[in-house]
Amino acid sequence: MALSDESRGETYGELIRDYEPADGSSWRWGKPDYATLNKAYFQHRTMAHQEGTLEALVQRILKNWQVEAHHIADIHKWKTMDVTKFKLAVNGGCPCNAQLMAEVGAANIMVGETLDYAAASVTHEASNKIFRDAFPEGFAWEVLEVYSGPPNLLFKWRHFGKYSGTFTDKNGKKYQGNGDLHNVIGMCLAKVNEKLAIETLDVYYNPEEMTRPLTSSLVDASQRPLKEDDEAAGDSKVALGGCKTDNCAVM
Repeated sequence: MALSDESRGETYGELIRDYEPADGSSWRWGKPDYATLNKAYFQHRTMAHQEGTLEALVQRILKNWQVEAHHIADIHKWKTMDVTKFKLAVNGGCPCNAQLMAEVGAANIMVGETLDYAAASVTHEASNKIFRDAFPEGFAWEVLEVYSGPPNLLFKWRHFGKYSGTFTDKNGKKYQGNGDLHNVIGMCLAKVNEKLAIETLDVYYNPEEMTRPLTSSLVDASQRPLKEDDEAAGDSKVALGGCKTDNCAVM
């Protein structure tokens, strides 16, 4: 059940995640293999945090959370979070609880409703495929700076990866990546308890910066890409973070 040394980062001489599933739990899609993702992480990261620093601690907490939230379906087996209190909110939108995140996937909660992506119509597994197809070499994550220690961890983060695959937008149009490094920067305030289990995550960034740059080159050039003033841009009542302003049903 435990992650391999390569997935943990130890083959690179650095432990970046050390998640071990709780007894009786099972992997959602089989034991994850982070070999490809780790290769991208160590090649393109901008920060190398020394073991024992607050930055290294926060990064490991969040990388372990990513493993669990994505690969363990049963929230009663979660260890990185206090599921009785856990809430995740994006850009001040409606917070989601642990069960909803397990069902729809953290990626759908994080990206929400953008010009090119419709989280409400994408399953957890489908969202995983969409971004895996776009970033076949992995879409890595790192902590850039940490501004405060526990229990309130305020930090700046970066998501990055080579856009060398194909992205499919919410209308089924396909776009081919050019191999450039795609970067997304944001902030997060994470509240943890005395055991460093996460109670809340408040994430701030522009989701359009995640999906809009992926739509520059259509595979079928005869198809017209969406523009911000198109009627197809979506429901104007959907704010950043995927929260309908007149009906908060995320909880």
